[in-house]
Amino acid sequence: MTDRALLVQLAGYGLTTAEICYFMPDHPSLLQVFAWQEYDAAPDFPVLFDFLEHWRREIEAEIRSVRIAHDKMIRPASWQSADGVISWD
Repeated sequence: MTDRALLVQLAGYGLTTAEICYFMPDHPSLLQVFAWQEYDAAPDFPVLFDFLEHWRREIEAEIRSVRIAHDKMIRPASWQSADGVISWD
């Protein structure tokens, strides 16, 4: 059995983290923070926007801001010499 995380990364998805700042109706002066993390496809972020749409429909909280961080974890390898010099001798 193959791990779901590996399969979605091979399909081009990367790890996305969203910091959602929101207010609850019963505590409007208290800014709260929710951290969300899932594999998603940049730059459209369909999984995140589906979650945010669900939030707007089902949760009685006003979203103030959403900050997104995204990184593709599977990518071509890269390397650099520690001293900055490449020698083939």
